[in-house]
Amino acid sequence: MNNLTKLEKDVLKMLLDGEDGVLLNLKAQLDLVSVENRKLSGVGFFTNLVVPQSCKASATNSSLEFRIGDVHADIEGLDFGAGFILYVEDGIIKMLEAYSYDEPWPLTIDFFKLTYVNGQRDLEKLRSSWS
Repeated sequence: MNNLTKLEKDVLKMLLDGEDGVLLNLKAQLDLVSVENRKLSGVGFFTNLVVPQSCKASATNSSLEFRIGDVHADIEGLDFGAGFILYVEDGIIKMLEAYSYDEPWPLTIDFFKLTYVNGQRDLEKLRSSWS
């Protein structure tokens, strides 16, 4: 996972955790993904990701376009924490979005704790987004 911050790496691993075939395919892309660019929005960031052509060729369900966004972070400096959305296009991970709840994004992040929204992952609900 080239050029990803610790927060980005940990969030991506958590967003793609699970034994579902779609998640396993996306998880396999993580070892080879690199950052194309990262844009700060003031209340979060957008990290555009690049996956090598070899991963694209082997992507299953290549017509899938969906989002995964069930991870929350408690971050030092944010009173209400942050959320994340992973964008998947054509079966390939494309972008990670982070957002605060209308608070300025911290310049540095030294501490964070990740949890699933509502305390646990609902794989059935998640699967419905790509079925």
